[in-house]
Amino acid sequence: MISPEAMTLLRTRYLRTGEKPDEMFWRVAEHVAQGEELYKADKSKAAEQYYQIMSSLTFLPNSPTLMNSGKKKAQLAACFVLPVEDSLASIFETLKNTALIHHSGGGTGFSFSHLRPRGDIVDNNAGTANGPLAFISIFDAAAEVIKQGSVRSGANMAVLRVDHPDIQEFVTAKHNHDVFNNFNFSVAVTDQFMMAVEKDTSFALINPRTGKQSALLKAKTIFDSIVDMAWENGEPGLFFLDTVNRANPTPALGQFESPNPCSEQPLLPYESCTLGSINLTKMVKLFRGKNEVDFVKLRSVIRTAVYFLDNVIDVNDYPLKIVQQTSWRTRKIGLGIMGLADAFVLLDIPYASEQAVELTTRLMSFITKEARQASAELAAMRGSFPAFKFSALCRKYDFMRNATVTTIAPTGSISMIANCSSGIEPLFGLSLTKRVLDGSMLKSINEVVLNYLESYKLLTRELELLIMNQGSVQASNLPDHVKNVLATAHDIHYYWHVKQLAAAQKGTDNGVSKTVNLTHSASKSDVAAVFMQAYRLGCKGVTVYRHMSRQYQVLNQGITCPECNV
Repeated sequence: MISPEAMTLLRTRYLRTGEKPDEMFWRVAEHVAQGEELYKADKSKAAEQYYQIMSSLTFLPNSPTLMNSGKKKAQLAACFVLPVEDSLASIFETLKNTALIHHSGGGTGFSFSHLRPRGDIVDNNAGTANGPLAFISIFDAAAEVIKQGSVRSGANMAVLRVDHPDIQEFVTAKHNHDVFNNFNFSVAVTDQFMMAVEKDTSFALINPRTGKQSALLKAKTIFDSIVDMAWENGEPGLFFLDTVNRANPTPALGQFESPNPCSEQPLLPYESCTLGSINLTKMVKLFRGKNEVDFVKLRSVIRTAVYFLDNVIDVNDYPLKIVQQTSWRTRKIGLGIMGLADAFVLLDIPYASEQAVELTTRLMSFITKEARQASAELAAMRGSFPAFKFSALCRKYDFMRNATVTTIAPTGSISMIANCSSGIEPLFGLSLTKRVLDGSMLKSINEVVLNYLESYKLLTRELELLIMNQGSVQASNLPDHVKNVLATAHDIHYYWHVKQLAAAQKGTDNGVSKTVNLTHSASKSDVAAVFMQAYRLGCKGVTVYRHMSRQYQVLNQGITCPECNV
């Protein structure tokens, strides 16, 4: 059932004039099912299956697929990475391509690490280089203009290697909160750097033009600057470059240098990826008087979702020919999850517990295993991805349709449509006010939480008012176990945030989008501890956000409650 908040979002961004949600799901199902015709398969049967998993809010694809399906030129992918080489021709060719991708509804990631540092010589010796930040400014300004006429606001990720001579300037660039507002910033950190931080030794900065050392700094000096800025306003995040590339399924094709805007999808230059997420609240069933995960149903949904996402690759109208060619070469898909925190409530498990961490590990391992099996079945019928014989997968499998099969995205909009918690995040609030792109506020109260309390006969009018006003039950007289199950992001120690991130990453092909939410009183040493824990546990990236460290934030606990005097 579509919630009133979801209907507001759907009308604003997804539904055509006069279109109803069911009609939107049919539009998407029939468009994506056209891929079956390329292989002489049953289009009508596939469309019916796709419609069922979407209309039941069991699975939803990324926003461009929902928005653009049925159009004459339907661009359906959300994630792109484009190269930025050290020449004006390359930089402005990429800027042009970025505009086309944003206009089609996609988001872009870039590594600016190949650009020569500020003050370096230029080829004709007529002046000095402006450095990466100057060109990021140009991309940012262009994005501001492009988004005014785009189907959705195109997000960006700017990455700079930690050994680039301009790294300190990059790290502190957002100290002025009025700049680079169309970009997320991440530092690509290496094992060598992290070891230097741990040993408190020096670290060399390398000029990318010459390959020679340009400076020698204490690694902790750079690390502390990153920590300071992340504490101040949540950026930059860390992108663990060597960890990411150790999991690269096609190293013969190149190395990863950047992820997509939310950092969950590392891609090679000109690659794209289509994402979709399974709503775990629909995977919980009552068995012998107790809720449990329905792995039989989950297996069935995984298979249908993999076929859906693979079809998207074939029916997608790519904004650039080279993106089509590069994407078809590896046929990457990213099946993920949403509603994890709600599922924990249904299962009566605290998010901050070993039981929950073990279940997250089990779920993602199961999803990746089953998705790989579905991909192998598809490949046996339709052929493996063209670069399969150059991949690490060919040593283990005879066929494989997709180089990657799982990714965990933030699911900001689609989790609102599905009326579930986002990605693998804990509940931010038991009631929420969410700022959306047009500046309006969507307010909601978590029905899973209310039903949970009602099932234990704990829900009173006073408690409901407390939830509406504060978004939390920690100030109530509820039993400790109930408070633990209903703990929100700021009630949970950062240790458990990172443990859940690492647990999800362990079973996921690509990356995991997750924000480690910290209380406003969190210290810089807390931020440093998060970064080190994430690295040691094998995460591919990590982002922190200290509550109210920016003037405006997307989520706030509680909704307006005229009956409350608190």
